[in-house]
This record gives sequence, C-alpha cells and structure tokens, in this order.
Amino acid sequence: MDSGSEKNNPVSRNPVNDNPGQAAPYRFEGGALILRLYIQPGAARTGWGGRHGGSELKLRVAAPPVEGKANQAALRFLAKAAGVPKGAVTLLRGARSRSKVVRIAPLDEKQFQALKAQWNVS
Repeated sequence: MDSGSEKNNPVSRNPVNDNPGQAAPYRFEGGALILRLYIQPGAARTGWGGRHGGSELKLRVAAPPVEGKANQAALRFLAKAAGVPKGAVTLLRGARSRSKVVRIAPLDEKQFQALKAQWNVS
C-alpha cells in the first residue's frame, strides 16, 4: 500500500493515544472500527460522556438496563452517530455489563472522523 492511500484508509492507521500507559478506546480490525465503551444506563439523555477510566469512551443512555433496552438504545445511537445502518453496529462483548466492545463496519474515513469529533475527548 502506498503512503497516499494509507492516509485515506482508517484501517491502516493506529489510534493516537494522548494518555501514555492507557489503552486507546478504539482500534481498526479487518475494515471495522472496534470501540471500547462504558455505558451509563438510565441517564437523563443519550449522548457521549467523554472518557471513562482512560481506555473506554463513556456513552450515557436514557434507556433503563432492563431486558436489553440500554444495549439496543446504545447500538441505535452509535449507528446514527456514525451514519451507518443499524445492522452495521454489532455488540461483540458485554451484553450484561456496563463495559462493552462494539464493532462498526463498514466505516469509511469521513464517517470515522465525524464520529470521532463527537467524542469530546482529547
């Protein structure tokens, strides 16, 4: 892959971590964005809440943590925020935990940059 195409391909880039010693809250794997999230169910409104513990992005969800409602609300929010169909967002780990790993695929560079701009983290 030449250097010109590496700039435009989010899969070829490693995440920048501004906090040495802490894992970045995202990575690219096989054309997909993998996000590490901390979900806060029962919030006043659904939206980003910055970082949680350095290695996760915090997502506040208005839905209660009952019968998977908070998970469903989180996946819907992520799809809308990333500009992808709901089927492009998959919960990989954490169905019964506040810490979750989510896969968004496919995700192009423009969608990734728009999503990252919403995170409100440095």
